[in-house]
Amino acid sequence: MGLSNGVETIAKAETNPRGKMIAYWSVTLLLAVAVMLSGIGQLMKFGGNIELVTNLGYPLYILTILGIWKVLGAIALIIPGFPRLKEWVHAGIFFLMTGAALSHALANDYGAYGFYMILPLSYATLNIASWALRPMSRKL
Repeated sequence: MGLSNGVETIAKAETNPRGKMIAYWSVTLLLAVAVMLSGIGQLMKFGGNIELVTNLGYPLYILTILGIWKVLGAIALIIPGFPRLKEWVHAGIFFLMTGAALSHALANDYGAYGFYMILPLSYATLNIASWALRPMSRKL
């Protein structure tokens, strides 16, 4: 019936800048390590990289090209400064990982339990999270 004469409390959701920074660096470091290890594996032709690429119909030299770009991109994500370069790296990782998933899908090469689709799409998701959580100093 009537309004109380008390002080109205409004809950305001504030983001924790420290928590956001921890989340950003956790996701970004995980992404950078994953991309770096993947790039090194491609450069050294470790594991099933050769079979993976030939099953998709790509030439073997693509491993060298992708490996170099991945290693350089992982370094660029971590070093301070260069916000425009970081934007390009995020775009490159997104296109690379979604392109990998699409290549496997179009070649009917899903791997066990869809692993060849799940792994690159999970990296693309980490990439989007890293980009979304980036601090102001890393934005254009």
